[in-house]
Amino acid sequence: MEEGDALSHSTTDGRQSPVAAAIQRGVCRMLVHMDYMPLTELALRSGRRADIVALNSKGQIMIVEIKSSLADFRADQKWHDYLDYCDYFYFAVPPDFPLEVLPAGDEVGLVIADKFGAEILRDTTEVKLAAGRRKTVTTSFARAAASRVHQTLDPGVTALLCKADR
Repeated sequence: MEEGDALSHSTTDGRQSPVAAAIQRGVCRMLVHMDYMPLTELALRSGRRADIVALNSKGQIMIVEIKSSLADFRADQKWHDYLDYCDYFYFAVPPDFPLEVLPAGDEVGLVIADKFGAEILRDTTEVKLAAGRRKTVTTSFARAAASRVHQTLDPGVTALLCKADR
């Protein structure tokens, strides 16, 4: 796919740096190949906004936190807040990222990505969400996805949509 293709339009929102947008695109491609449907920039009940939340056919939830540079990683340590909202958590970084600074451990996976794709370098173990939290995240995911589809089909409806669904 080329720079102006449908995938690049559907997975970027203009807030990311070019490096972060490329990582996002590559990770989303990988997730689709893994039978996960990704949704970018999803607001969580905690008030945090996850870079990528993905849902598979089993209902498992993965969050991928993009770190485009060492400065980005050092300036933003909110990643712990995401662990309570997913079964699997990964950092996604560019190929030249200094991997030794990233947290090690079973609960944190590692993905290397560019705009063409991504590869899991370190897997993470599943930490099952409680049923209530799973329902909340899944409902939020579904409403945000439906809202985005509807905005694409009818751009004039944006003012009518609930702020939390944007």
